[in-house]
Amino acid sequence: MEQYYEYRHVVGFEETNLVGNVYYVNYVRWQGRCREMFLLEHAPTVLDELRDGLKLFTVSAECEYLSEATAFDELAIRMRLEELTQTQVVCAFDYVRIRDGREELIARGRQRIACMRGGASGDAAPVRVPEQLRRALEGYAIRTPQRAPAVGAGGRA
Repeated sequence: MEQYYEYRHVVGFEETNLVGNVYYVNYVRWQGRCREMFLLEHAPTVLDELRDGLKLFTVSAECEYLSEATAFDELAIRMRLEELTQTQVVCAFDYVRIRDGREELIARGRQRIACMRGGASGDAAPVRVPEQLRRALEGYAIRTPQRAPAVGAGGRA
């Protein structure tokens, strides 16, 4: 079973549109909030680094909507590590509505984050993902099943 970091949220009226469903931009906002709470709980020294010039730039963010959410829906935003390079992190997000003890996947998202450090002139250069963040994220990596090697014509694997 894959492990994920979970941020719980109850939808408020201010997050809905005139039709009554959640306005699309809030899904991306919740990705950011989930990411922030993960830092606070699992990599707090990174917050100190942010105060000292580290920047976590969102390079891309996306969301695929599967079902509508409305005011007072209880949501679990579940974050997992999809990719980790020397300077970037890609997180996958599942948006799950929890109602009457049942769970329904209502959206999926992704976010690519680049670690940068900038000078006084506003220019920024890529830097390594901080070690504490790297260690914290590794426990939430998406696991891909290992396949057995194919048997070739010579009968050897």
